[in-house]
Amino acid sequence: MMASVDRRLERLLDLLDATGEDTVGTSVRLPTNLRDAAAVASKMGLAASTTELTVRGLRDALEAFAQRAVLDAHYRAHPQARPDLAEVAMATAEIDGSPLAGRPDLVRRAAAEVGAVKDDPTPDDVLMYAAGLAAAAA
Repeated sequence: MMASVDRRLERLLDLLDATGEDTVGTSVRLPTNLRDAAAVASKMGLAASTTELTVRGLRDALEAFAQRAVLDAHYRAHPQARPDLAEVAMATAEIDGSPLAGRPDLVRRAAAEVGAVKDDPTPDDVLMYAAGLAAAAA
């Protein structure tokens, strides 16, 4: 199974990297509101056409799927490289410019405590709890 996934991922990446100009006509059914929004965006000069928007959206989604698949494969090969919940929460705090970014001890404590009472907590759950801990200590 793993070899099959690896071959399919390699094929997906090769197709995304290809520079061919060949196109194919398809019959894509779009929700009416998205079709109309694409037409308005085109008239506003935000995109050349509905086709361009559709292609751009499809490419963006496929690239995101491919990035996730590559990262998952990396973590399968190197499980020790996967960040824990506290590390992800700290990175989130740094990206968001949160004052909690300067409180790794508090974020680690929050990750441990939230993880003990909630199944599959998110980094935002940890930061919310850490903010509560910080407020209670103030």
